[in-house]
Amino acid sequence: MTVEVRPLGVSCNIQCTYCYQEPQRTARAGPASFDMERILAALERENAPFTVFGGEPLLLPREALEQLFEYGHRRFGRNAIQTNAVLLGEQHLAMLRRYNVSVGVSIDGPGPLNDARWAGSLEKTRTATEQSERAIELLCEEGIPPSLITTLSKSNGTRERLPILVDWFDSMARIGIKSVRLHILETESAEVSAALRLSDAEYIEAFKQLQPLSQRLGLDMFRDIDSLLRGSDKDVTCTFAGCDPLDTRAVRGIEGNGTISSCGRTNKDGVDFVKATPSTLSERMLALYYTPQTHGGCNGCRFFLACKGQCPGTAIDGDWRNRSSDCAVWYSLFESAETRLLGAGEVPYSLRPDLAALEAAALSLWSKGDHVRIAKLIK
Repeated sequence: MTVEVRPLGVSCNIQCTYCYQEPQRTARAGPASFDMERILAALERENAPFTVFGGEPLLLPREALEQLFEYGHRRFGRNAIQTNAVLLGEQHLAMLRRYNVSVGVSIDGPGPLNDARWAGSLEKTRTATEQSERAIELLCEEGIPPSLITTLSKSNGTRERLPILVDWFDSMARIGIKSVRLHILETESAEVSAALRLSDAEYIEAFKQLQPLSQRLGLDMFRDIDSLLRGSDKDVTCTFAGCDPLDTRAVRGIEGNGTISSCGRTNKDGVDFVKATPSTLSERMLALYYTPQTHGGCNGCRFFLACKGQCPGTAIDGDWRNRSSDCAVWYSLFESAETRLLGAGEVPYSLRPDLAALEAAALSLWSKGDHVRIAKLIK
């Protein structure tokens, strides 16, 4: 579980053209505000380390940001923040060191490769990108190497631009970056999708080119898929853990007024509905297992226990009861990993002779409220 503190909600200093938070941003009326007393009270109830999140959390006044970091350091000994780093400067470094803050930076590459993270004009966008790149270098120089989140799109993943991205990732590894999370573009806009989304074939080729960087850069997508196929899924990313879209058990958000919210990737209406009562039921996974693939389900897929239909925020037709619209890409990634493991003399769980028995055990436990993982099934 990750606790995400969003004091200013989804307010941001740039306007990424593909941002999955856009429905929330569009629906929100008036300026964002926060009540620190309520936020801290909610954090006390959650009683877990947290990430300061957004939108863009560096829009928060420095005094308020330090108040959150001071609380996190005192209670848990550490902190985290996810930012586009455009506003990150020298004045933040002492705070980051003092309160043991790990930093995640959202950036899609250098120069033109980051143009989808729009700042209002091309000139402003390129300037903002330069500021983000400099912030990454500064953090590495100060011994606080950030992790990166990169969304693949036509801005950085085409045949012409992908080699530039690969070289840039290689340069990031050289200055100390050790962890990168890759995202497939997620948007509710048909217009944005047509302008920026790569085809399934382009995504498959891009991941093929990026996979060799995995050991140097810790690309968690490939690490997680390999772990899942080995039957070791204790620490995989939330999208592989089977998400209940009404609860999003992997993410508990704390809004500026102290209310608890769900992961924004499942919010397609722009309304921050009150988070459902935490549950261990697995209705989506059960439905996907029994529903034929021709009707949006996963029935018959040997990778189902690992993939679980992927993130409900990317479901076909926006209906969380369906599997991910990126199914072809994920299937290819699992198939490639399966081949790699076989070549190394390992037998992936997907090719075990007792796969049907593992699936039957999972279905039985899921229906009883036990959110079981593959490792426990195999054990």
